[in-house]
Amino acid sequence: MLIACHAWAYNNLPLEAALGTIARLGFRYVDLGTGPHLNINRVIAQPQAEAAAIRTMLDRFDLSLTDFYIMLPHINAPDPAQRSAELTLFGQLLAFATALGTPGVTLSPGLIQADGPEHSLARSVVALMRVLQAAEATDLRVSFEPHMDSVAHTPETSLLLLEAVPGLSLTLDYAHFACQGIEQAALKPLLEHVAHVQARQAARGRLQTAHNEGTIDLAQMVQSLYMYGYRGALTVEYMTTFGWHAMQKVNITRETVLTRDALRAARASLEILPARR
Repeated sequence: MLIACHAWAYNNLPLEAALGTIARLGFRYVDLGTGPHLNINRVIAQPQAEAAAIRTMLDRFDLSLTDFYIMLPHINAPDPAQRSAELTLFGQLLAFATALGTPGVTLSPGLIQADGPEHSLARSVVALMRVLQAAEATDLRVSFEPHMDSVAHTPETSLLLLEAVPGLSLTLDYAHFACQGIEQAALKPLLEHVAHVQARQAARGRLQTAHNEGTIDLAQMVQSLYMYGYRGALTVEYMTTFGWHAMQKVNITRETVLTRDALRAARASLEILPARR
């Protein structure tokens, strides 16, 4: 398993400085995402040139890309024009994502909209089918992340979405379930669908905590994923969106290093585990 760091941890820095910081922390792999590090208008207008500039930065710091997160939370909006705009944006970003050389993209499955979870989930199914159709000509893996406020914030709704949209895979962040008090054992039905993993510490009612205050058993998480055949990246993802679902304002670098080391230790212990049959 590769151990990566999400560039979102350093959204307060320009992308080049963020990548340099991540490399100096000993990471060789990184996740990128839309947000402050990307000028979307430039990316759409000049996808090849913008991707080449980022690849040059990645090469300078000896970093390889493990995922590109495209934030489209209103892909299932009640307003057809808003849905269409989000899907159009996804299509426009495909050329950039492909030029970046990312192995996959992650999306929000869509938020729970004003007309309720059932209508929101139904529109998410249609939207994500269209996303997969748009990406069909590429080699990109397409995953959604079950997250707070989304139509797929529980194991049950995540499975419903996976069953309804064949070909879709999962980017799993245990913190969103720990925040709801959902036990790690309840996530086992999801593990065979996992294509990417994000990790940070969290606890019931707090979407982000200091490492020593979290309730996620990272060693058990890594073991369970391994036993279900997962061999992809484990991305440390501390966030600067302090306050969202009681995300604690932590020392990003310190917590990133602590989580990195915990994941390294968990990975090292896998050598003695038999493969799951």
